[in-house]
Amino acid sequence: MRQRVVKPAAGIMLAQHCQYHKPARLDSFKKLSNVDIEHFKSIVPAETVLATAAVGGTADAIELEGFNADWLNKYRGNSQLVLKPKTTKEVSEILKYCNEQRIAVVPQGGNTGLVGGSVPVHDEVVLSLRNMNRVRSYDEVSGVLVCDAGCVLEELDNYVAERGHIMPLDLGAKGSCHIGGNVATNAGGIRFLRYGSLHGSVLGLEVVLPDGTILDNLSTLRKDNTGYDLKQLFIGSEGTLGVITGVSVLTPRRPSAVNVAVLGVPSYENVQQAFKRARQRCGEILSAYEFWDSNCMRAVLHHQSLKSPLEAEYPFYVLVETSGSEKNHDDEKLTALLEELLEEGIVEDGALAQDDTQISRMWMMREGIPESLGKTGPTYKYDVSIPIPVLYDVVKDIAQRLEKVDLYKPGQSSGPVKLVCGYGHIGDSNLHLNVVAEKFEDRVTDVFEPYVYEWVASHRGSISAEHGVGLMKRDYLGYSKSPEMISYMKRIKDVFDPHHILNPYKVV
Repeated sequence: MRQRVVKPAAGIMLAQHCQYHKPARLDSFKKLSNVDIEHFKSIVPAETVLATAAVGGTADAIELEGFNADWLNKYRGNSQLVLKPKTTKEVSEILKYCNEQRIAVVPQGGNTGLVGGSVPVHDEVVLSLRNMNRVRSYDEVSGVLVCDAGCVLEELDNYVAERGHIMPLDLGAKGSCHIGGNVATNAGGIRFLRYGSLHGSVLGLEVVLPDGTILDNLSTLRKDNTGYDLKQLFIGSEGTLGVITGVSVLTPRRPSAVNVAVLGVPSYENVQQAFKRARQRCGEILSAYEFWDSNCMRAVLHHQSLKSPLEAEYPFYVLVETSGSEKNHDDEKLTALLEELLEEGIVEDGALAQDDTQISRMWMMREGIPESLGKTGPTYKYDVSIPIPVLYDVVKDIAQRLEKVDLYKPGQSSGPVKLVCGYGHIGDSNLHLNVVAEKFEDRVTDVFEPYVYEWVASHRGSISAEHGVGLMKRDYLGYSKSPEMISYMKRIKDVFDPHHILNPYKVV
């Protein structure tokens, strides 16, 4: 089993706040009173209502800190009330009351997002689904899992592993993130190459609309061609149209044979050639193809206390994973691929994992990158999709722009910018561009924002590959969506949430 990436300790990131545009609070939203708190206590048990003295409660503000700050402590709200329902009926009654009273609500799962989508902007009520964590049913023949939205992804993966199956997505934050949040943000991750997006894996949803209406579409069928597939609207909607309370998902058979190789690659062009060859030689057993550059490698080796399996340092690194049912056959394919790549000079070095411990360590080199960069310094993060041939060009371009204004000197760890680096999922055209700075400041941000979005748009890419829009990218949505598409997104929002109480200020 691979190690999972844990959330950075609070002390690491608390001093790294970034300034961002915070929309003004809408006057149309009601401010909470003691009457509201008492009403909520008539819906859910009193111990699941966390209210501060400011709204007539007894909770300490510190108790709400974790609900008001995002994973990186970049986006922070000032909610005075957290509700933790246990049933769909309770969620329905809460939302019905909030809709009638015009009380703004933020649905929240594991709160592992990176774009400010899961925390309040102002004083919205936090609707935490962490108490909704029950597996409702599992069909061992079809592999269909039905569960509450608050189930933790890693716990679900362990549950289906005991039954010979695997969750179709895997994230570095799997030990904390909730399946409902994964669906609401259409999370991608490292299994996307093999199993595709959640638009295909999710068979049904149970959703509570802002007015309290429960849409029960927890279908376990792979085929249902009866009209509009409404569940697709909620996958990736980031909690702006309804609150997902239940999920039906198809879980594939768990591979019985998994192996990993790490490759040292001399250029990004060679990274692409190796990917093309991996698809040709490994075919259906190719389950992951990840890459990262030398700056990422140095950071992760230092902060994770890891040793590289390769003897020298290379400009790029690739992790190839195969997953199949015949270990000897699969290992032969991976070994033959590595030998071929070495003989043709496409890669300069490579190492095959010999056991589960080595597989775990190799994956940690990739999954430990975000945490390691965060420990290096305040980090600007951009999650984008770009056509593979020019995927890494944006990293070089941003580095050059910073060099020209004397904010960055490659190879030196001091200065306003310490590192410019990139890593991601080649098979999905997904790049994670990171700029690690001494501190967050406008003179740094102004160099690459909105330039990075303009760059992505010029290559017909997407400004968000898997993290979503949230608050961070709301004002830049036009770089990926046409005015007509944004207009219809707003119309859909008006249909489902005419009073805009659900996750306001986000997405559109």
